[in-house]
Amino acid sequence: MDLPQKEISFGVIGLGAMGKGLVYQSMITPRTNTLAVCDVDTDKACRVLRAFNLAFELAEDAVQGDAIIRRGKIAVVKDGSILAQIKGLDAVFEATGTVIAGGRYAKAVLSAGKHLILMNSEIDLIFGPYLSRLARENHVVCTSCDGDQYGILKHLIDELTEWGFQLVMAGNMKGFLDRYANPQSIIVEADKRMLDYKACTSYTDGTKLNIEMAIIANAIGLHTMRSGMYGPVCDDIDHVQNAFDFGALWQAKTPMVDYVLGAMPGGGIFAVGYCDDPYQQSMLRYYKMGDGPFYTFYRPYHLCHIEAMPTAIEAVCSHTTFLQPACGFVTNVYAYAKKDLHAGDELDGIGGYMCYGMIENTDQQPKPGIPICLADQVRLKRDVKKDEKISLEDVDYDADRLDFQMFALAGGNL
Repeated sequence: MDLPQKEISFGVIGLGAMGKGLVYQSMITPRTNTLAVCDVDTDKACRVLRAFNLAFELAEDAVQGDAIIRRGKIAVVKDGSILAQIKGLDAVFEATGTVIAGGRYAKAVLSAGKHLILMNSEIDLIFGPYLSRLARENHVVCTSCDGDQYGILKHLIDELTEWGFQLVMAGNMKGFLDRYANPQSIIVEADKRMLDYKACTSYTDGTKLNIEMAIIANAIGLHTMRSGMYGPVCDDIDHVQNAFDFGALWQAKTPMVDYVLGAMPGGGIFAVGYCDDPYQQSMLRYYKMGDGPFYTFYRPYHLCHIEAMPTAIEAVCSHTTFLQPACGFVTNVYAYAKKDLHAGDELDGIGGYMCYGMIENTDQQPKPGIPICLADQVRLKRDVKKDEKISLEDVDYDADRLDFQMFALAGGNL
């Protein structure tokens, strides 16, 4: 990536773990700066900026925000829609991890003609096609951010296809899975990692993993072989070919998403490519890649905010979209009950006590499930057993609520 020729100014919405990292990274990446931040908890935002010795002032509106920026300080606001109206920003990162508020902020940013960088995988999945269309209508970029698993998977997939391999599987490497984790059971682990309890729950119960794999599936047209993927236990990524029967799986020539559980080295991603050319296979044996025709490529880490700035720089300087749902809703992630639920219970969304999310192919839905990203503050109309899928018919929901509206605009099935 070429360094920008001018200073690029960002706004960051959501000062949790990712938002905090973005502010820091913009300080150390040449010619990038964060000039405005937003969090509903402005005290938290102020603590983040103090920790980095950054001067700031609170702003009630965009006019005050612009004035604060002209004075050489960072503007702190409570409502992300204000960032959309601040003139001094080239692009905005959405990093709240919320669905309704995040969707509202994303819509405001794009409608105001600012580039939008998504570090909110929930709205990236559930509103992605609508946000991409809104960006095009306003002649700006809306893009997934590099650094998370789906971002680095995109790089690896691009490489192996450029090398002439057919993509067989895009894979994630997950360390631990407990589908029934909840914000109470996760407290000790979340505190160790300084994570929000619901966010940590979504990592542990597999919902976040499923969302990440749905994002890359919808970007390049991949499918899942079963609800929630297979996720076999695998002690080392070099053994992934023993964990899947690729000869059988590849007969349909349909590239897929899946993951392995517990493989070392942890924290990364992998992709499996197919090559049956005799010359190339002989060279791959020489390069110690095995006999083929299936070959495993992997990257043992992902660095989240540390890798984020190139996406934003390219969006601003080149109007380049790094990753977007070009194939629409090939997959989605649907809510399943974490425990026996009863008529009248109110679902509590991603990372809660009530449900976990499982990726599924949308063309294999006998009746619409409720996407996990919408399964919040809606009431059950019937009892649902533990591990049973929750359908749209099972819940009372307001089709005029912003998240349901935006999902419908994205082409979602209601």
